[in-house]
Amino acid sequence: MTLRTALFAAAALAVAGPVAAQETPSFEFNLGVASDYVFRGVSQTDEDPQVFGGADVSAGQFYAGVWASNVDFGDSTDLEFDLYAGFTPTLGVVSLDLGVLYYGYTDQPSGADLDYFEFKAAGSVPLGPATIGAQAYYSPNYYAGVDHALYYEINGSYSPTVKVSFSAALGRQQVDGAGDYTTWNVGVGYALTDHLGLDLRYHDTDKHSFGDIYGSRAVVSLKATF
Repeated sequence: MTLRTALFAAAALAVAGPVAAQETPSFEFNLGVASDYVFRGVSQTDEDPQVFGGADVSAGQFYAGVWASNVDFGDSTDLEFDLYAGFTPTLGVVSLDLGVLYYGYTDQPSGADLDYFEFKAAGSVPLGPATIGAQAYYSPNYYAGVDHALYYEINGSYSPTVKVSFSAALGRQQVDGAGDYTTWNVGVGYALTDHLGLDLRYHDTDKHSFGDIYGSRAVVSLKATF
């Protein structure tokens, strides 16, 4: 465990500890597979399948969790693990999500500096069976040693039935130096059971010139929660 990971874990425990004493914590676990791991429009598995899983704990408005997935960056890096914590207050009809995330990678090449933090601010508003929202993520020390980065998006979803949901998002990734791009996705989710969901989604970016992993793709995923 790196020093930054240890500091993040300590901060998450410091936040969750007092809340857990007042609220009964609830736990949720997830496991899933996908035909590709796409993060902000870019394949993280070199267009190969993904296996992922995670665990979450919540108490009142506070939450924390861990999530992991295989990755393939064309080097020795083979696993991503994410740690995150935050709280979800409401402001009138607006549901907020304010938190911090840590992205860690195992078996990095010698001299690589892939791990980084992001701070998250998100909000959403219900409109009957639909929801519209926006979110932003800021990193003061981004992936691979980039000084800072900002990702922001608008998104929406519509659920005509309890089993079917349609959703879409339009986002912009900005980094210090070259590498900015716009990404979007649209898809449909279907609840096979109360604990098993299927998602079919189309992803694309405006920078196909950056390489195949930035190209358009359809991804199907299956996720179980328990």
